[in-house]
Amino acid sequence: MNTKQIRNVDISGIQHLPMIDFIGNDFAIFDDIRDIPFTPYPTRLNAACFAVCRKGWCKLNINLRDYEMREGMLCIILPEQIVQQGERSDDFSGSFIAVSRDFMDLVIPTMQQLFPMFFMIKERPCIAVTANELQAFEEYHSFLWSKVKLKDNPYRKEITQGLLMALCYEIYDIYQGHAVKERTPKSRKEDLFERFIRYVYEFYKEERSVSFYADKMFLTPKHLSTMVKEVSGKTAGEWIDSLVILEAKAMLKSSEQSIQEIADELHFANQSFFGKYFKHHTGFSPKEYRKQ
Repeated sequence: MNTKQIRNVDISGIQHLPMIDFIGNDFAIFDDIRDIPFTPYPTRLNAACFAVCRKGWCKLNINLRDYEMREGMLCIILPEQIVQQGERSDDFSGSFIAVSRDFMDLVIPTMQQLFPMFFMIKERPCIAVTANELQAFEEYHSFLWSKVKLKDNPYRKEITQGLLMALCYEIYDIYQGHAVKERTPKSRKEDLFERFIRYVYEFYKEERSVSFYADKMFLTPKHLSTMVKEVSGKTAGEWIDSLVILEAKAMLKSSEQSIQEIADELHFANQSFFGKYFKHHTGFSPKEYRKQ
């Protein structure tokens, strides 16, 4: 598969559909996908998608792996994953939430303990859930939808973020419960990777060098980067940078701190160095990103 030719799709592509409620290009909630223009070709999603199947079945290929979503299953697709829809039954129905990457970025840094959930989701994006777990998702879906419809409420975006955070905790609890029942022994590399991620969460505001984390784990920087790449598909440096950028984005959007204060808190030598680092990873200066 030539990933350079894969088209990117985001929430703006379904804005014209009447049966969906939106918050800008950041959030969409719906329960009918009949009019959504799916293609049989691979698509890279610029959004996270949360779905439960109430009836019927739908075949999906996520990052080159085949899945079949059936009644009573929860399926989560993360931003940047490559998705290809296959056949689906005529009676397929469910509840669906789509969340832009930027909207997720504002929520994720505030719930660092949920980070392992995203690895679980990448490994098993579709899981069978109990009737109570299915009902919990449906209750969040219904409540979220009722709040998104309140277009005159000046805080509906913030309310939606809070409810989305609560839903993510519920989903993490579901995944943890299933992991306990189906636990398989971790390899040494997976164990080291989890230790690396814990260290990154503890020190990313102060330390951005791979060598610091390698020293903590009594490994060479080369060995650490190779191992992390093998397990996760990203290098150690990319994991460190992605977390620093997530934190910086959250601080720029949701705090009154000056750019200099943010640079200081993230232990950059000066505002100029922070600005270059941020622009290198996002394409925007901190000031430009804050104004978006």
